[in-house]
Amino acid sequence: MVNFIQNSILIVDDNPNNSRVLFYILHEYGFKVSVVKSGEMALEKLPLIQPVLILLDVMMPGIDEFETCRYLKENEATKNIPVVFMTALSEVEHKVKALQLGAVDYITKPIQVEEVLARVNVQLELRNTQINLLKEISDRRQAETKLQQTLTELQQVQTQLVQSEKMSSLGQLVAGIAHEINNPVNFISANLIHANEYIKKLLKLLQRYQEYYPNPVPELQAKVEVNELDFMINDLLKLLQSMEFGAERIQKIVLSLRMFSRLDEAEMKKVNIHEGIDSTLMILGHRLQTKPNNPDIQVIKEYGNLPLIECYAGQINQVFMNILTNSIDALEEAAKN
Repeated sequence: MVNFIQNSILIVDDNPNNSRVLFYILHEYGFKVSVVKSGEMALEKLPLIQPVLILLDVMMPGIDEFETCRYLKENEATKNIPVVFMTALSEVEHKVKALQLGAVDYITKPIQVEEVLARVNVQLELRNTQINLLKEISDRRQAETKLQQTLTELQQVQTQLVQSEKMSSLGQLVAGIAHEINNPVNFISANLIHANEYIKKLLKLLQRYQEYYPNPVPELQAKVEVNELDFMINDLLKLLQSMEFGAERIQKIVLSLRMFSRLDEAEMKKVNIHEGIDSTLMILGHRLQTKPNNPDIQVIKEYGNLPLIECYAGQINQVFMNILTNSIDALEEAAKN
């Protein structure tokens, strides 16, 4: 049996014989089973039971089965709970009406053990897969939002750095920012690897279900079409690629910030000044892009074959920052005139 997120099943049936048979069948296979005798009792007990599946008898006193199903599907808290009707083979019109109201399947009477277990397991497996897939999509969107927020914050910090008048403290500020950003970005990058694996496994499981059940019930097929399952799957993979690209981009920016600050290299030492120029250009990248009334600024690098230069690496990078910032300001000012 599959490992369900939860395995509570609610049986709604006023016939004690049917309820007893269903209870023993499902209980024997490890399900937590609750039984009520009417639609009113079902609606009352739902918040306490919180079932993952509802087995609903077609013929009940009080609120009939169709009104009960209609209420379940109109209620935000219960609309996603799968409802399986229990009906006699001759009640074709009941089956059609039940499916139109949102039921996902039906069990025929008299009750057969194999049929009950097969239909219940299929619906619970589908529900379990749906919940996991939706959770993964939600987690990916949250991660993407966090990445976007990190990029926005990083751009704001870069703007503050460029406009800062106290360039002597710029190295310390940049190093602190790089340190603070590095940990959450590494966390996101590491988890994206696992998330990618989980989603691929979920998609393979969904594909396997489609292979074994190529012709689902009309209601389920309609749900698949309405939710554009194929599009959602393709778009999810694209979202993952975008998030991985964003994480890599942030890591490169953090590396440039750390190279720019070079607080751990306060003494005189031999360094490659080309690396300092490249890291400074990376930090100023947003100012080189096209803006309203200002075209993008093209940077042409023609580095010579210079030897390592003995200098204070952090301070020489601040010099590069000043020179490049002043140049950008001059070009923007000229574009306005």
